[in-house]
Amino acid sequence: MTYDKAWVISANMGLGHQRAVYPLRDNAHNGIRLFGDDLVSSSKERRLWMIFQKSYEFLSRTRNIPLVGPPLFSILEKVQNISPYYPFKDRSRPSFQVKSLYSLIKGGMGHGLSTLLSSKRLPVITSFYAAAIAVEELTDLPVYCIICDADINRVWVSKDPKKSRIVYFVPCGRAMRRLKQYGVPDDRIFVTGFPLPDENIGGLSMHILKRDLSQRLDRLDPTGHFSIIHGEEVAYYLGHTKYSTKKPECITVTYAVGGAGAQTEIARDVVRGLMPQIKAGKVKLNLVAGVRENVRQNFENFLNKMGLSNNEAVRVIHDNSFERYYLKFSDILHTTDVLWTKPSELSFYCGLGIPIIMAPCIGPHEAANKMWLQEIGAGIPQVDAKYCGEWLMDYLIDGRFAQAAWDGFLYARSMGKYKIQEVLATGTMTREISPVKR
Repeated sequence: MTYDKAWVISANMGLGHQRAVYPLRDNAHNGIRLFGDDLVSSSKERRLWMIFQKSYEFLSRTRNIPLVGPPLFSILEKVQNISPYYPFKDRSRPSFQVKSLYSLIKGGMGHGLSTLLSSKRLPVITSFYAAAIAVEELTDLPVYCIICDADINRVWVSKDPKKSRIVYFVPCGRAMRRLKQYGVPDDRIFVTGFPLPDENIGGLSMHILKRDLSQRLDRLDPTGHFSIIHGEEVAYYLGHTKYSTKKPECITVTYAVGGAGAQTEIARDVVRGLMPQIKAGKVKLNLVAGVRENVRQNFENFLNKMGLSNNEAVRVIHDNSFERYYLKFSDILHTTDVLWTKPSELSFYCGLGIPIIMAPCIGPHEAANKMWLQEIGAGIPQVDAKYCGEWLMDYLIDGRFAQAAWDGFLYARSMGKYKIQEVLATGTMTREISPVKR
C-alpha cells in the first residue's frame, strides 16, 4: 500500500531526533508526536521517559566538570558505544542495550503511543529507535525509522532483525553497511540522505539551494583560488556562469550549541576570537541557543560584558518552541557561510553546501559523523577557538571553506525529504548518482 500521510514520531532527546522529522511535517497525521508525550502516555510511562531523558541530558553536559566529569561522561560513552567497523562481521546478536529496551517496553514504555496509533491505520515514521521498536512490538503497523548519524549502536535494530518489519532510511553508505552488520536485509534499507529543510532546498528543482550556494561560494572565494579550478564545474551543476566581479567583504559564521546545551563555553572563545573581525565589519556571527532559555541568557550575558549586546553583526537565535526555532534556524542558513558545531545531525547540513567547523565530539556517534565529514571533505576540525579570528581568515583566503562547501554539496545527500516521501508514496525509491538528484 502507498500513502501520503503517516504517524510521525520523534523524541525530545537533544534536537537531532526532532530535526530529522520536522521536514516531514506536511506528511504528519495530526502533527508530529513526541515519544513520552504527556498527551499519549500514562504517569508510569512519563516517569520512565523522564529518567531516560534527564539522564542523557545530564551526562551530555558533564564532560568539562573538573574531576567528576570524565568518569560520568564515560558512562554515556559506554551506553552509546559503537563496535569497531572493521573487521566487517556479523553483529546481529542483540546487545545488553537491546534487551534493556525490550524490558522497558514490557514494563509500559510506548503503550500509550500504541493506543493512539490504533485510532487510524497509517504507517509510522520515527527518528527514535525506542519508538520504532515499541511500535513494532505493540502494533502491526508498517514502521519506518530515520537514522540520525553516520554510524549507530546496535540498539537501533530489533532483537531479531531478519524477522523485523522496520524499514530504515539512512543518511549515507556507512550507516547502510552498519545495518547490514546488525542483520538488516537489503530490502529494508533505503539510502535516502538525512531529511533537510524544504525551505533551504526549494523542492526537486533545488532552486533555493543552488541560489544560496552560488552566493555563498562568492563570499567564500575572495581570492578566486577556488573558481579558477572549479568554476566550470560550478556552472555545470548550479547554472552559475561567473562569480561576482566585486567580492563581498563580509562572511557570516553560525555557531550552534548542542540540543542538551553542551559546549556553550566554546561560544565565549569564538566571540573573543572574532571580536576584531566583527568590529572591522569582516564577520557577522549567529549564536544559536536552540530552545534552551539558560543558554540564551548565557549568550546575552557575555555579549553584554564584551560590549556587543547592541552590535547588529551579532545575533542570538532562540525560541522556546522547537517549531519556531527550527524556522528561524532554517532562515539564517540562507546567509550562513560557515557552520560551527559539534558533529551531530547538523553534520548532514553540509549537503546544503555549507562547510562545517567541527567542535569536539560528544559520544561515539559524533566521532563517526566527524570521520564521515572528513572523508567527504566537508568538515574542518576546530583549532583553538581563542585564535579563530586568525585561522578562520587564513582558511577563507586559501579557499578551504569554499572547497568544503562544494564537497559537501557534491558528496552528501540533500534530497532526503523527497526520497522518504517517494518511498511512502510508491513503496520504492529511484537511486540517483547526480548530486542534484540525490
